[in-house]
Amino acid sequence: MLSTQRSGFDTVCYLGVFIVSSSRFCCSFDNAKKSFYRAFNAVFSKVGRVASQTVVIELLMSICVPVLYYGSECCPVSKSQLDLLEFALRGSFMKIFNTRSNEIGNYCMETFNIQTPHYAITKRECKFLSNLMSSKNVLCELCREFAEKELELCVYLPN
Repeated sequence: MLSTQRSGFDTVCYLGVFIVSSSRFCCSFDNAKKSFYRAFNAVFSKVGRVASQTVVIELLMSICVPVLYYGSECCPVSKSQLDLLEFALRGSFMKIFNTRSNEIGNYCMETFNIQTPHYAITKRECKFLSNLMSSKNVLCELCREFAEKELELCVYLPN
């Protein structure tokens, strides 16, 4: 377990998820964003202008996006955090298509059927809660009642 002091906040890193000291349970996605940008820049610098845009997007979705969403299913994600994650994802599309327009970045994401962070994280949360409820682990059984309540609130989104 790694414990750090950042800008007046106590932060604990457990299994790659940064938990922030607060009056309520919350996580920080700053390191996830940094790792996402690092992964995307590494991929884009190697194949950015050589490979087709489709190949770069496939690499983005298979290598970089999982880094961005890591641990998001077990932490509450605020609207502002979702906006920051969407900004990072849209920014990578804007870089791939060499544009500065948010509208074009959004259009490219829609064209390639890329899920928004809100949709993807909600889907991950539902899957996580379903797996938690079906687990035979003693600790998971202790959380079953909470998971049932959360799963009722969880909206299953169509594929």
